[in-house]
Amino acid sequence: MSGHSKWASIKHKKAIVDAKRGGIFTKIIREITTAARIGGGDPNGNARLRIAITKAKEANMPADNIKRAIQKGTGELPGVAYEELTYEGYGPGGVALLIHVMTENKNRTAAEIRHLLGKLGGNLGESGSVAWMFDKKGYLTFPKEKTDEEKLMTVALDAGAEDIRSGDPENYEVLTSPADFERIKEALVAAHFTPVFAEVTYLPQSTVPLEGHDAEKMLKLMDGLESHDDVQDVVANFDISDDIIEKINA
Repeated sequence: MSGHSKWASIKHKKAIVDAKRGGIFTKIIREITTAARIGGGDPNGNARLRIAITKAKEANMPADNIKRAIQKGTGELPGVAYEELTYEGYGPGGVALLIHVMTENKNRTAAEIRHLLGKLGGNLGESGSVAWMFDKKGYLTFPKEKTDEEKLMTVALDAGAEDIRSGDPENYEVLTSPADFERIKEALVAAHFTPVFAEVTYLPQSTVPLEGHDAEKMLKLMDGLESHDDVQDVVANFDISDDIIEKINA
């Protein structure tokens, strides 16, 4: 789990930078449009859309952009119908990868993802080759230095959380079922807990420790994949120590 928490923290910091330059808007707009197409344009009756709108607001996306994305999804405005796909593969050191994409051209995207993986030390696998190594969960992290552990546990468990973990040195981790994620997040926020990272994602059942060149190549691979416009999310089962991350970023 620590590997996922660490990458979640890295992604959170990267998302702040991307949001400032508008780089994250493309991904969020695709998610809003797809959510509205599948479940309708009313966020009150569409949990997926509601979560996407929350992400948009956190990224300071203008309200007009959100409205247009919803209208494209419902057909009120012309738009593109994106296809959702998951690629499975491997990174340096045998790390397992799940790459979730939204694309209007799956042949182009597949070729680009394959090229990125080959260029940065990974390769595509067959369908089902690594998915079994991950569990789909609601996942929230809270900074230890600002969080009362006992109160967090009480509120989270009372709301129906599956587990609260403290093994990560920086954050407490709250796990939920995907269906309960939004309700539990709202209960925690109402109790004045502000998550550093909160989304429904895939968590690795175990992690692969990396160091040296493999660690450096893995972080470059993750960053390269996350930077691709069609990639909505990447999860991997690696663990890299803070010391190694500091050396890489020095």
